[in-house]
Amino acid sequence: MLKATFQKYILNFKRPSGTSRGVLNIKETYFLILKTEDAFGVGECGLLRGLSIDDRADYEEKLQWVCDNISMGNTNLVEALTEFPSMQFGVETAFKSLRSKNPFETFPSEFSRGEASIPINGLVWMGDKAFMKQQISEKLKEGFTCIKMKIGAIDFKTEIELLKSIRKEFSTKEVELRVDANGAFSPQEALEKLKVLSDLQLHSIEQPIKQGQCQEMARLCEDSPLPIALDEELIGIFSEEEKNNLLDTVKPQFIILKPSLIGGFRGSDTWIKLAEKYNAGWWITSALESNIGLNAISQYTFTKNSKLPQGLGTGSLYTNNIESPLEVISGALHYNPTVDWNFQV
Repeated sequence: MLKATFQKYILNFKRPSGTSRGVLNIKETYFLILKTEDAFGVGECGLLRGLSIDDRADYEEKLQWVCDNISMGNTNLVEALTEFPSMQFGVETAFKSLRSKNPFETFPSEFSRGEASIPINGLVWMGDKAFMKQQISEKLKEGFTCIKMKIGAIDFKTEIELLKSIRKEFSTKEVELRVDANGAFSPQEALEKLKVLSDLQLHSIEQPIKQGQCQEMARLCEDSPLPIALDEELIGIFSEEEKNNLLDTVKPQFIILKPSLIGGFRGSDTWIKLAEKYNAGWWITSALESNIGLNAISQYTFTKNSKLPQGLGTGSLYTNNIESPLEVISGALHYNPTVDWNFQV
């Protein structure tokens, strides 16, 4: 007999992590646990307060509905959870986990066997100039060849100075630079700022203006000298027709996929198919999940054979993350099969 339960888990950041939307100190998440007499599965419903489309007052009530339905034998729930993409991700992962020989190996591959790694970007959070400079120095020492810097919260000139300091020391062949504005620029100022940023030979900028301004974003993607990647823009776009219309209108150079925010693996597969239709590049990023969700996303990502550095280096952000075999070494994510998971069901 299959029984489903969920448990809430509060992740504590090692240090406050800043974006243009504010500073994060904790991150709520939910583990969906499936049990039979001789097996278990676990998935993570990675809710991100203030950003997830399913950040709603009835979230736990809906999650209990999911558990009740699974326990009653109704296992085909993904389509019924369209408005709860983080639960779609959790349900998909939990059932893949339950049906696997190893509950933590949801997408068996060379990566999950410890035979291959995934190149990732080093993430630099917002803060004052000294803090951001310190993070940049640490990432370079750790062997990252792709650095992603959050911008838009401190003075723009200061951010440019920080980027220039990296470019003076490292060429584009040595270090790839990405920036993420999290929608911080206004449509009126965005193009001029993109022109300034492009002089630094950046790879791309994520979400320069707030989501939901499709015509303004389309104009930016057409006129910008710097490639633009859509991120938050994908949130809350449910049907394949809506997704197609968005890409057809905006024509971005890249899209960024966060399975917890866009409907799990099925939702990500649809976006990848459409990105390829419109000749847009893509990469996959975690949405601050615990190692449970990050593990599933990483294993899925490896099977997609992207050559770009991925955004999967968030496992070390917390003081109380679930201990796992995921390790970041020299700018790449590795899975060390000799390390055991520390997760109690």
